[in-house]
Amino acid sequence: QVQLVESGGGLVQAGGSLRLSCAASGRTFSWDVMGWFRQAPGKEREFVAAISWSGGSTLYADSVKGRFTISRDNAKNMASLQMNSLKTEDTAVYFCAAKFGRVIPRVTTAYDYWGQGTQVTVSS
Repeated sequence: QVQLVESGGGLVQAGGSLRLSCAASGRTFSWDVMGWFRQAPGKEREFVAAISWSGGSTLYADSVKGRFTISRDNAKNMASLQMNSLKTEDTAVYFCAAKFGRVIPRVTTAYDYWGQGTQVTVSS
């Protein structure tokens, strides 16, 4: 049984920071791409960031580039998303996702495993 569990969400003022974590269990994720997506009320789930199995390649949405940093620790089966300079438009439920393979996709349909999500609320 594969499980991805997100943590670290919460309420923060604009300009502040949060660090999200994703703990994976049930199999070794060293060979998977891990990604973060978000979904705001009334909107579709959108790509935020992803990282290759080695950590050597990363991909970011233009809206978060320079503010968010994705990382992973394969020994701990964890991925993280450091979010700095948060804006009100970053408010959403953030989801961790994982897939097998080296290609780093932006589309939700390419990912095989999903967490339940963690709420991030940025106040003005």
